[in-house]
Amino acid sequence: MIHVKRQREAEAEGAEAKSAFSGRTNLVVSLLFLLLTVLVFLPVLLVLIVSISSEQSVTQNGYTFFPSAFSLESWRYVLRSGGYLVQSVGNSLLITAAGTVAGLILMCPIAYALSRKHYRYRGAILIFLMIPMLFSGGLVASYMVNTQILNLQNTWLALILPGLCSTWYIMILRNYIQMSVPDEMIEAAQIDGGGQLQIFCRIIVPVIRPVIMTVALFQIFAYWNSWYPSLLYLDSNHTSLYPIQYVLVNMQRSIDRLSKDTQYMSGMQTYLPPAVTVRMVLVVVAILPILVIFPFFQKYVKNGMTVGAVKG
Repeated sequence: MIHVKRQREAEAEGAEAKSAFSGRTNLVVSLLFLLLTVLVFLPVLLVLIVSISSEQSVTQNGYTFFPSAFSLESWRYVLRSGGYLVQSVGNSLLITAAGTVAGLILMCPIAYALSRKHYRYRGAILIFLMIPMLFSGGLVASYMVNTQILNLQNTWLALILPGLCSTWYIMILRNYIQMSVPDEMIEAAQIDGGGQLQIFCRIIVPVIRPVIMTVALFQIFAYWNSWYPSLLYLDSNHTSLYPIQYVLVNMQRSIDRLSKDTQYMSGMQTYLPPAVTVRMVLVVVAILPILVIFPFFQKYVKNGMTVGAVKG
């Protein structure tokens, strides 16, 4: 009896020590993540503060959280071409939405087919998808195909089709399906008379929604931040098709060109825009939509990236 009592007391003391250790560990981990969050947020805050600082303050004191003077001249300069910016934002939204939706419609069925072990052409399709990851055709070849064969130059399709399908995203979707959808579920649906399209739409898609949203977020980032295809496939006669990123790049190039030209125009009255602070305004304009939409995808990204980490 005494032995049992001592054992229970020892177990209780061990549980209290473990609880106290867990509490201290949780506090340390929470403080660590809080510190990391602050460190991640500080550069964004610095960019925002510099964008509303005066050019003279940035020139004299450098990038600082406490500028000597504030100014909205950079924002006025950027917003002066408001209609052009609004049009380019609309173009980017259209390109991003079309590319993301079309890419998911294309990649999700491919991933589902590759996840089925009995699919006859599974190996051939995997090889077909892996070859571009290892051996790229190169920039010249892709440019010739898109312009000379497909005639995509000066169209939105030239900005959408090259990034439509990614082998890496297909592999992520396939692995998620294999880990989250048991074969018994699909077999039961087939016994009930469901076709492959019905199984995919009514069973697979609802189950893999987290990874679909994760891949969608990656696609949104890629399309929204893309400007190099515009440089390749759009000429200066089609400025109405320019996405926001390419407009911002051109604006920055124009400011840099003006800054260099003023060195050779001594004595002439020329307007020189605030180059440094305008650059920060362009950064804010570029990342603001991403900061707005990311909270809506956060829970799906967490579920999509951690699936399979723990098996029960």
